[in-house]
Amino acid sequence: MIAARPIAFVVLPGSLAWKAILVLAGSAVIALAAQMKIAVPFSPVPITGQTFAVLLVAAALGRLGLASVIAYLVEGAIGLPVFAGGAAGAAYLTGPTGGYLLGFALAAAVVGSAAERGWDRHLVTALGLLDAGLIPFIPGDLFKIILAALALPSAWRIVRR
Repeated sequence: MIAARPIAFVVLPGSLAWKAILVLAGSAVIALAAQMKIAVPFSPVPITGQTFAVLLVAAALGRLGLASVIAYLVEGAIGLPVFAGGAAGAAYLTGPTGGYLLGFALAAAVVGSAAERGWDRHLVTALGLLDAGLIPFIPGDLFKIILAALALPSAWRIVRR
C-alpha cells in the first residue's frame, strides 16, 4: 500500500522550517491538554487530556507526531511547566507518571505510522487500532493484577519477619 500523507501535510505542505513549526505546535497542543487535569483519589496519576492530544497530534502529523511528543518530553525535562498541572523537571519522568509519559512516544509512533498508511481515514480502521494496541493486553494485565493481589499478603508476611 502506498503511504498516505498526514492531514497536516495535505492541508499545509511546506519546508523543513514548516515541519519544525508543526512539531512545536504539536508539543504545545499536548502541553495545553495536560493542563486539563482531574485528580483520581486512589491514584497518583491524574486523568488528563494528554492521551487525546498525543493521539490527535500523531494522527495529524504522522511520524512528526513522535517528534512532537519527544519535544514535549524534553521541554518538560528541562523545566518548562508542560506536564499535568504545570509540573516540570526530569525527575517527573521517573515518578508514577513517568511510564505514561514515555509510553506517549510509543503511542505516537504507532498512531503516526498507522495514519501514514491511511488508517485514520475511516472510523472502522481508526477504531481498529484498539485491536492492536489495547484489547490484546487486557487479559495479561488482568492476570498480573490478580497475581499481584494474591502475592501481596505473602510478601507482607515475609517483610514483617
